[in-house]
Amino acid sequence: MSILVTGGTGFIGSHTTVELINAGYDVVIIDNLVNSCKGVIDRIEKITGKRPRFYENDLLDKAAVEKVFEENEIEAVIHFAGLKAVGESVTIPLTYYHNNLTGTLILCEVMKAHNCKKIVFSSSATVYGDPHKVPITEDFPLSTTNPYGSTKLMIERILSDVFVSDTDWSIMLLRYFNPIGAHKSGLLGETPNGIPNNLVPYIAQVATGKREFLRVWGNDYNTVDGTGVRDYIHVVDLALGHIKAVEYVLKNKGVEAVNLGTGHGYSVLQVKDAFAKASGKEIPFKIMPRRPGDIATCYADTTKAKKLLGWSAQYGIDEMCQDSWYFQQQNPDGITE
Repeated sequence: MSILVTGGTGFIGSHTTVELINAGYDVVIIDNLVNSCKGVIDRIEKITGKRPRFYENDLLDKAAVEKVFEENEIEAVIHFAGLKAVGESVTIPLTYYHNNLTGTLILCEVMKAHNCKKIVFSSSATVYGDPHKVPITEDFPLSTTNPYGSTKLMIERILSDVFVSDTDWSIMLLRYFNPIGAHKSGLLGETPNGIPNNLVPYIAQVATGKREFLRVWGNDYNTVDGTGVRDYIHVVDLALGHIKAVEYVLKNKGVEAVNLGTGHGYSVLQVKDAFAKASGKEIPFKIMPRRPGDIATCYADTTKAKKLLGWSAQYGIDEMCQDSWYFQQQNPDGITE
């Protein structure tokens, strides 16, 4: 029996695959490599000593997804695959809705046909919209401020409706906050194609001189220094949270939404300063206008994750930045092959 990881060569998917293998699971990956590369598979094997089975396919190709299930005995799915940049989603919303929703619908149809009814979904704190207060608990009202977040919320509703129609399903909706950091080996980390959409990869490229300065989107929010505050979580902590979630869905039925975060917020400038400390490099920055869809403050209440899954984050912001910097030093051009 295997765990299928969609988007398994991506940033979070690759780290989760490592932890799955380390925990004794057989892993099958499907990924279209739109924002990653095949060389990640070699690196996973180098870290774990075991090579996951890999299919270079798109979830929009139903026949390809069928083939994965026909050739493997899939026990459960961790669903990462999807477009994920907030700013880009505002610019090309139709692409986001088509890719993220249709891919998930096809995946669920094929899962149902093969009697695989256990799924851990990669959701996001964006489903909380602009929260009325912090920290955020799972029972907060749900809304969105951008198309990316809307696709996550719609998929949560789709999966919840699937359970209503068939209570044999086991569904875990993991609403996680802002993953950063990298694997301690320096072999895996965040390597976006093109200009990074996320904060820390961009800071890392400024630190190496690849980019001239960091663009800080807005400094007039009601926060400690005017810049946006987020709950940053080490990607390895996040990956371990997925292992706990898989263990849960394999033993239980139902739908559960769970926050994965540290429960602490850091501003953009605080993260910049932590990275400067880790790298010993100055990080020049310029204040830019606010981005559409961004909110002021967002961090998690992680009580439910501790109670339901027995999970809590272990790493702080300094270790997150240290590991990101080590990865950047080992891979100045990212993972390219």
